[in-house]
Amino acid sequence: MEERRTFPRMRMFKAGKIFFGTQSAGCTVRNLSEAGACLEFDNPYGIPGTFEFVLPERSRRTCKVVWAHGSRWGVQFT
Repeated sequence: MEERRTFPRMRMFKAGKIFFGTQSAGCTVRNLSEAGACLEFDNPYGIPGTFEFVLPERSRRTCKVVWAHGSRWGVQFT
């Protein structure tokens, strides 16, 4: 299979957090690149298609959801 990603992904298993409006939710970061991430949620119900993502020791990034399979979501940094 040919790799089509512009930026390489770094596999990880770290706790992150998302913010939308006045609410927040925890997530697990499964992989990360300069362009986006794969996030896993305990319960993705009610999470919007765009939100702010924070990983400890990194800056806050605005994201949009590009795919979702159950509790795992792929996001692109905007």
